[in-house]
Amino acid sequence: MIVKRTISKEAVKELPKAVFAGRIFVIQTEAEADKAVAYLQSQAVVGIDSETRPSFTKGQSHKVALLQISSDECCFLFRLNITGLTPSLIELLENPSVMKIGLSLRDDFMMLHKRAPFTPQKCIDLQDYVRPFGIQDKSLQKIYGILFNEKISKSQRLSNWEADVLTDAQKQYAATDAWACLHIYNLLQELKASGNFELAPEETETIK
Repeated sequence: MIVKRTISKEAVKELPKAVFAGRIFVIQTEAEADKAVAYLQSQAVVGIDSETRPSFTKGQSHKVALLQISSDECCFLFRLNITGLTPSLIELLENPSVMKIGLSLRDDFMMLHKRAPFTPQKCIDLQDYVRPFGIQDKSLQKIYGILFNEKISKSQRLSNWEADVLTDAQKQYAATDAWACLHIYNLLQELKASGNFELAPEETETIK
């Protein structure tokens, strides 16, 4: 497999859309959270992401509204604006037996700490993890485009994540983001194990 170092925004726009095809569960009670976490605790690796209601007023900010955690088959959307960061979720985030894969995790955790204190364990940030593969881009959309020739839609990013009911488009967007982190990690692990990849040659500008 040829791995590009970077991809342009224009090239990403032309790619077909990536969609998480697994089951999506919206979690709105502590009991549901406990049940979901029990399943996630049995996974070796999960993808993780979060969403916060956007603020269009200067000086106003919101706490994390949604925490998405995904396996290959299922993604759980924890509505933290309803349940808060439950004890079972904190236990999962602190569990050194479950690898958590995300992007800009430091930012996510900093925001989550406004809900409750915890010490995350066994986390991999894809921005650091892709470097040895020669990938220079930092955004999930671009990293995914480089590796899978598909684009992750960002159309729902600024929607209201504290709405009474999440739309199907919001659910799909949120689940795809968390799953994409896991999907990227799994492919990079395969490439690392097989050594079956090479960097695309650097594009040099022609001197006129």
